[in-house]
Amino acid sequence: MQSNDFSGLKAIFFNGTLKKSPEVSNTEGLLKLSADIMERSGVDVEIIRTIDHQIASGVQPDMTQYGWDIDEWPRLFDRVKAADIVVICGPIWLGDNSSQTKLLIERLYSNSGDLNDKGQYLYYGKVGGSIITGNEDGVKHCAMNILYSLQHIGFTIPPNADCGWIGPIGPGPSYLDTGSGGPESDFTNRNLTFMTYNLLHMAKLLKASDGIPAIGNVRSQWDEGEHWALHNPEYR
Repeated sequence: MQSNDFSGLKAIFFNGTLKKSPEVSNTEGLLKLSADIMERSGVDVEIIRTIDHQIASGVQPDMTQYGWDIDEWPRLFDRVKAADIVVICGPIWLGDNSSQTKLLIERLYSNSGDLNDKGQYLYYGKVGGSIITGNEDGVKHCAMNILYSLQHIGFTIPPNADCGWIGPIGPGPSYLDTGSGGPESDFTNRNLTFMTYNLLHMAKLLKASDGIPAIGNVRSQWDEGEHWALHNPEYR
């Protein structure tokens, strides 16, 4: 029988809102429902608004080595390394992810060549998801971009790993606005709940099995000539 106890797991929700704290973030209003489920299931949860931090633009692990005076990313990345679950959340602007969401993805990418203790890429064994809010079209487009990016750098994506809420196209109510229907949306609440538990189940499975098996995916072994079951005949 499956247990609802997920204690020992750590999760980070990155909020790509363009609003600095303490301004109200509609994205945070939705992501907190997922965070609350995790916390009540024993998970250590942290929510980070990227815009509250001085994160330099770039695709290197520490941009102070490339002309930037300040870069808080290396300190934030230490928290990513300790997490089992990373959920990238944000609003839709012009039908796409916000600049803060894009910035976060670029900085995650900057560390994608780092290795874990098995010699695999560092994000192997971590689970990723996506939460999107907005009042214009683009929920699925934004989620596809995030989830593709996460799996490409090594995260594991479970089934139904995204959720979102969208209001009427064009100017209109946002998720937390009175009468928006957002908090009452059965479709959104169902998808958010399924996403949250699938993230928890996958993270627990990976942690119990010590991550992804290190067969056929260790860079140093490939570089040393080990190509496992790959058959590459000579073509004449």
